[in-house]
Amino acid sequence: MITRMSSLFLRTLREDPADAEVPSHRLLVRAGYVRRVAPGGFSWLPLGLKVLRNIERVVREEMAAIGAQEIQFPALLPREPYETTGRWTEYGDALFRLKDRKGADYLLGPTHEELFALTVKGEYSSYKDYPVLLFQVQTKYRDEARPRAGILRGREFVMKDSYSFDLDDEGLERSYQLHRGAYIKIFDRLGLDYVIVAATSGAMGGSASEEFLAVAPTGEDTYVRSTDSDYAANVEAVTTPAPPAHPVDGLPDAQVHHTPATPTIETLVDFLNGASLGRTFTAADTLKNVLLKTRQPGAKEWELLGVGIPGDREVDMKRLEASLEPAEVALLEEADFTANPFLVKGYIGPKALQDNGIRYLVDPRVVTGTAWVTGADKADHHVVDLVAGRDFTPDGTIEAAEVREGDASPDGKGTLVAARGIEIGHIFQLGRKYADAFELDALGPDSKPVRITMGSYGVGISRLVAVIAEQYCDEIGLVWPREVAPFDVHVVIAGKDEAVAAGAEKLAAELDAAGVEVILDDRKATPGVKFADAELVGVPTILVVGRGLANGVVEVKDRASGQREEIAVDQVVAHLTALAGK
Repeated sequence: MITRMSSLFLRTLREDPADAEVPSHRLLVRAGYVRRVAPGGFSWLPLGLKVLRNIERVVREEMAAIGAQEIQFPALLPREPYETTGRWTEYGDALFRLKDRKGADYLLGPTHEELFALTVKGEYSSYKDYPVLLFQVQTKYRDEARPRAGILRGREFVMKDSYSFDLDDEGLERSYQLHRGAYIKIFDRLGLDYVIVAATSGAMGGSASEEFLAVAPTGEDTYVRSTDSDYAANVEAVTTPAPPAHPVDGLPDAQVHHTPATPTIETLVDFLNGASLGRTFTAADTLKNVLLKTRQPGAKEWELLGVGIPGDREVDMKRLEASLEPAEVALLEEADFTANPFLVKGYIGPKALQDNGIRYLVDPRVVTGTAWVTGADKADHHVVDLVAGRDFTPDGTIEAAEVREGDASPDGKGTLVAARGIEIGHIFQLGRKYADAFELDALGPDSKPVRITMGSYGVGISRLVAVIAEQYCDEIGLVWPREVAPFDVHVVIAGKDEAVAAGAEKLAAELDAAGVEVILDDRKATPGVKFADAELVGVPTILVVGRGLANGVVEVKDRASGQREEIAVDQVVAHLTALAGK
């Protein structure tokens, strides 16, 4: 069926939306694919819905190819299953909670591990029923504090989430690899430039975890890769190689020095290098102690936490929060310092923390035998040569320091380089977290119960629309890859001549009969307006029917390359049919 621009529910815009931060947001709104309804909420107009459905089709085909079966859960879910797993509180403010008229608690589902586990428990009981692969394409909800970038980070979004259920860890590994392979096929079919990186599991729980990141300078995620190996990881998942410990015997004693007006690392280093201490100091010789407070899900009281990192690095809050998840994390406020007078701002050291029972975690580089310059817990004073393992003993280590280009790769091969990306898929080996919560067992061949192990695998389908738009656009509009484009061919009637219009109608009808999806611009608009809209909308092939028709030729333009070619009218249908792969 031919889609006509004259009747299509579409209004293109010449100006960028005022709140657009990234190219995909700007172009999807201007080209009439989506419209903003509320912060983090968008409506899908006909063109946008066609692209969304095409992505869903690709995902469904590849899920079916690995034997996954589709089911559907409601988005409105009861509190009880999420209370059982602890995620009712773990999700914190990100969860949309509501009550029905009887006062019962509900939520809008962010993910559905609980429901999948309960459903399999209710249907299957024998080892003969396993393995099981189930998936759904469902609208999800998260109360994002700062929705941004259009549909890249919204409060309502469409996801494919699938789950594997296996009798043992070997089965889980097979299911994990099946999904990994399926995701590679999905993203390859979509024509995306992406990387696979090690990741953290977050509120999902579990062990092995990998992210699929679309390469994009506008991405919120920073990842690193090694120059000399295939190591790649989200910065939140990078583990810092710890240097070997050193013996503490024979090291200089720690000495407290009067260091007036040195509350920052920079002022401290400048002072030390002018104090005739017999050596040169750098920021890497200092130990920066950052004070935070944490609160576990469901708890009312905050707990103080000290974090020590080398002074030449900043704290990366995303890495810090990932290390402490699911706890809530906040920096100390002035009232917190007032309530804890042993915390001397700018001069905090390990001793006061440990003397007052404050948990103290340090960067993995702070190993036994390393000597540091750090706060002496007294205004205008620092201690030099404070040795880890001799003068202070941390309560553990934490990945909280920024990861920088040039750092050693954790696998010992090469150094790290950084780039930015957008998460488009995430796969987890959940293990038995949810099976334990719901006592999901199968009766084994020996009639003894076997605890099921699970995997969870997500693809952000609505986000993929924006991601593809980010990677497939130019300064004048969208440039959809053929696999997801709303149409195969955009036919433009360039002229008022009735013969031109009739010729375009005939070609559109022949293309439609050949199975080519056609959009026909039959509006009473100028050729300039039509060409601008064709380039903005981004259908991969533009067929211009104009004055050349009198000479038996039409123009075929490739939207991506801009190349134009005149083709004989009697050959163009066959040419475009082959181009569209029909």
